Amino acid sequence: MTAATYQYVDLPDASVVTTRTLLTARENITDTVAARAMMCIHGGAGFGKTLAVNTCLRALEPSEDVRKITFRARPTARAVRYELFTALDLAGEPPRHPSEFDRLLKTALAERPRTFLVDEAQWLNGEAFEYFRYLWDEPATQLAIIFVGGEGCHTVLRREPMLSSRIFIWQHFTRLTPGEVLEAIPLFHPIWADAEPDDITFADSHAAHGNFRAWAQLTAHTRTALARTGRPRVDQELLRWAFSRLA
Repeated sequence: MTAATYQYVDLPDASVVTTRTLLTARENITDTVAARAMMCIHGGAGFGKTLAVNTCLRALEPSEDVRKITFRARPTARAVRYELFTALDLAGEPPRHPSEFDRLLKTALAERPRTFLVDEAQWLNGEAFEYFRYLWDEPATQLAIIFVGGEGCHTVLRREPMLSSRIFIWQHFTRLTPGEVLEAIPLFHPIWADAEPDDITFADSHAAHGNFRAWAQLTAHTRTALARTGRPRVDQELLRWAFSRLA
């Protein structure tokens, strides 16, 4: 994947690295979609959840109809209905009455198989999760749902037995281990390709801490430092300058 599709910063020449976690996500998502099931991907901020899911779902297109929904605040069931109406590109005005709105959505979702990517799912409360379950449980709908969110997403889902029991696969994203950093980061961006392993470890322990978003930010500043100093490769003095911008 090129820099244009990299989500963290505008970082020319960045690549998506096929880590063990991404491979697992690809397998899990493929199986969930094939089963028309629901799964939950959760973990801390910056661990690569959304990027991994977008990468995996893109590989399923155009054979799979994928619709993305993102929440930025705690929605009610009514708000979820409106988001689904928009995501499905339904014509006309949204119905005023909940029962009519539900019939419209069920009819649309029964037309063909679809996959919903529900991003920032940590904002969903029990009522909103329950509404997704309600639609998924409808025999005529052909839904697969991928919930992606922070640890709060997992916590709320686990509190909802009716929904939790229907989650087909749970996947927890964690920080890169030091060993994974040494494997992944030289593939992530060309400035790290010929860096000394000790310098990569130094950068991770002082600034990035196994977090891909932090690595993207650090890479952007380090790339700037290389351009301004004319140095041919990363060193610890240059990294300390980059660290000063992240403090």
